[in-house]
Amino acid sequence: MEKVEHIIQENEQNERIDKVVSLINPEWSRTQVKQWVKDGALTVNGKVIKPNYKCSLNDQIEISIPEPEALDVLPEDMNLDIYYEDHDVVVVNKPRGMVVHPAPGHLTGTLVNGLMHHCKDLSGINGVLRPGIVHRIDKDTSGLLMVAKNDYAHEKLVQQLVDKSVTRKYYAIVHGIIPHDYGTIDAPIGRDTHDRQSMTVVDNGKNAVTHFRVLERFDHFSFVECELETGRTHQIRVHMKYIGFPLAGDPKYGPRKTLKIDGQALHAAVLGFVHPKTEEYMEFEAPMPKEFQQILDELRQGG
Repeated sequence: MEKVEHIIQENEQNERIDKVVSLINPEWSRTQVKQWVKDGALTVNGKVIKPNYKCSLNDQIEISIPEPEALDVLPEDMNLDIYYEDHDVVVVNKPRGMVVHPAPGHLTGTLVNGLMHHCKDLSGINGVLRPGIVHRIDKDTSGLLMVAKNDYAHEKLVQQLVDKSVTRKYYAIVHGIIPHDYGTIDAPIGRDTHDRQSMTVVDNGKNAVTHFRVLERFDHFSFVECELETGRTHQIRVHMKYIGFPLAGDPKYGPRKTLKIDGQALHAAVLGFVHPKTEEYMEFEAPMPKEFQQILDELRQGG
């Protein structure tokens, strides 16, 4: 059972407990938080509270997150694009349209299903639904992911993410002509209180930093390379929208009138990390998918 502690800050006081706690982790819904309160798994100052409890400054919140229910996640034979594999790690190039890990009600066709068939020995740190998954990319984002095959490797790779030492470069096509060749977006990201399915820049969000470099400019679009310093949910998509250049094809954060592409034009092209056992730096690069490359070629021809 995982324990999470949080102390209420000034900007969180007088807010309902379910709202505050749901913003701590984007994967926690307010419904889930309310259930923890009802079950007594969430306490404030060591006491069980009611779901409508309003927080006070310096309240000490403790959550005892129960183990996930065992679900029947089955291995599936898939034609995975494996870039590297040894006894500790796997680097895989995920295609656009594939979900990384299962969720209740959607237990098949994910990258995890394919990895379970391919590897047989994934790290168990993230539980039944996310074995071996160290980080993830969105369903409609293609590109490279590192996967841990044992708990030691998992902890080492996660620590590199925490230390911001992992190289993660993405290619993206965005609306508008970015005037600067280089830039850094340093803006905290949290759950959008008006839309629980979306993230946005908020004052009390988690630290998020994206560096970008313009590679090419077209009549109405820019082709950019984005490098993650942090790894928040939807970070590049939210940050590029925040500075006025949303990703082309993005159904959640972009305009409706856009390029003919199924989902956001975003590809995780470069992944570099220190091997958890050999301690050697390894870097991999995956070419853009054909659909992405075709759109770029059309833009270059003035399409």
